Amino acid sequence: MVRFAIIGTNWITERFIEAARQNNDFHLTAIYSRTAEKAAEFAEKVGASVTFTDLEEMAKSDAFDAVYIASPNSFHAEQAILMMNHGKHVLCEKPMASNTREIKAMIEVAKANQVLLMEAMKSTLLPNFNVIQENLHKIGQVRRYFASYCQYSSRYDKYKQGTVLNAFDPTFSNGSLMDIGIYCIYPLVTLFGKPNEVKAVSYMLESGVDGEGSILLKYDDKDAVIMYSKITDSFLPTEIQGEDGSLIVDKIHTAEQVEVRYRNGEKEDVTVPQSEHTMSYEASEFIELVKAGKTESSVNSFERSMITMEIMDEVRKQIGLVYPNDTKH
Repeated sequence: MVRFAIIGTNWITERFIEAARQNNDFHLTAIYSRTAEKAAEFAEKVGASVTFTDLEEMAKSDAFDAVYIASPNSFHAEQAILMMNHGKHVLCEKPMASNTREIKAMIEVAKANQVLLMEAMKSTLLPNFNVIQENLHKIGQVRRYFASYCQYSSRYDKYKQGTVLNAFDPTFSNGSLMDIGIYCIYPLVTLFGKPNEVKAVSYMLESGVDGEGSILLKYDDKDAVIMYSKITDSFLPTEIQGEDGSLIVDKIHTAEQVEVRYRNGEKEDVTVPQSEHTMSYEASEFIELVKAGKTESSVNSFERSMITMEIMDEVRKQIGLVYPNDTKH
């Protein structure tokens, strides 16, 4: 059994707890919130016995073995490093940090303390993502990866009325790229590695973050086209184009349906059954790694998290998106 603490009391946390409980070795013991009232209220709701309002005190506690961090992005690195320096394993919500410099520091601390650090990117651990990898050879030489994830944010309505919530606040290292775009980039890196070139355009909001954007990425023998948005919806699937056919994925972030379409017009549905609790796969990967004494995931590896963040750093540089964390040392 792996005893978990949670930092962050929001809907994503509730969804994670529900999904992680599909694994019998997940045991929730502790909750952190900045206020005692919120911590107690959330702990009662999810069935945790210990609460904290002080992160230093929490890090020193022996009430848990691992922590799931789902606080705003700008806090990820600092909180993860504190926990790892006290011997805690860390499953950190995506994006794992605000920039490459922070991820490097996190990896160094994880290695120094011989604890597990993993980015909570669910998509690459889903059974239907394995299906994509297993069937890639059927489409021949891959020439293009096209991924679209555009989801109109309910918070955008508030933004247009003059209320800037976390999702559109650069103080928290937020915006469309970090929240949505990463779901298109991480699978690309997992499938094809590091690109040679990155070109990006975005529509910037007055608050200082990107509302939507597009990225062109160049490899030696293929290119990639990525579109993401928090201010529009898209109904386009993701498509990996090969010389002999294409792989069509309904949604790159949850991969609920995967189909091979051959050049001769034939179609092959290669979808496999998958839990509706899509975060259960990242939880199980993390728990199994902790039990096995491993300090890095071979799927959501340090290298893939680093390359993904390097791409996002380059995109931000090109579109002029700067976070307060970029100038912190």
